Amino acid sequence: MTESVHLSTAGTGAEYVAPDATVTVKVGGEHTGAQYEIFEVDAPRGLAAPPHSEAWSKAFYVLQGRILVQAGDQGYDLGPGSSISIPAGTLNTFSVLTPTAKFLAVSQTGKMGEFFADLATADPTDYAALGEISSRHGVTLAGAPS
Repeated sequence: MTESVHLSTAGTGAEYVAPDATVTVKVGGEHTGAQYEIFEVDAPRGLAAPPHSEAWSKAFYVLQGRILVQAGDQGYDLGPGSSISIPAGTLNTFSVLTPTAKFLAVSQTGKMGEFFADLATADPTDYAALGEISSRHGVTLAGAPS
């Protein structure tokens, strides 16, 4: 693969609607040789994704609002300018503490974008399909068989 400069301006990038947020790809794995990705996450207050772990490390950097990140056995209250890194395999989720929150998510590899692309096409009430998509992409839901 030949890497080249990639520019993502405001309002651009593939947008995926997940059950708990809208995720916009700002830098996809195809632009970094699958070394990392950057996403802009817009999330309303509401139900959080179930606790889960991924096969890749990730980090969040809060731009607006406040989120509570559960990572392992700890809860972390993050506001604007705060960041957190979560190692691969760590059980985690987030909840929005303000009416809305906007944050950046950075992940290693190109797998997070592939996961969100598949998740966006699934019926959110079809738990079997959601489980299959999660499993296929190295995402393990808490309480789900490994």
